[in-house]
Amino acid sequence: MSVPRARVSSKSEDGRAVAAAAQLTDRWTLLIVHDLSEGARRFIELERACAVCPATLSRRLRTLEREGLVRRRRFAETPPRVEYELTRRGCALLPVLAAMRRFGETWLTLRPAESQRT
Repeated sequence: MSVPRARVSSKSEDGRAVAAAAQLTDRWTLLIVHDLSEGARRFIELERACAVCPATLSRRLRTLEREGLVRRRRFAETPPRVEYELTRRGCALLPVLAAMRRFGETWLTLRPAESQRT
């Protein structure tokens, strides 16, 4: 059985693919994007949902904000309230996340210990 070959791409296209992959390969990026796909979230909500330490989450959110994937909104309230939401650019990752999920469902099997965590 022959495997279809991918179209040969130019160096600039390869560079864009590598850059996109670099944004997605951080352990927390996809979890944060997934959690924000349902709407704006407060820091504590993301911390609980991702099960990540506050310092790591804070660093990753700042990076995602710099990359234009996440928007941080501060509200003039007491106590102060901050919410994070996906930007238009961040929302563009949602089809990629869905495709990865479909790939996993079709081609990957979980070992028994992994399936108990989900």
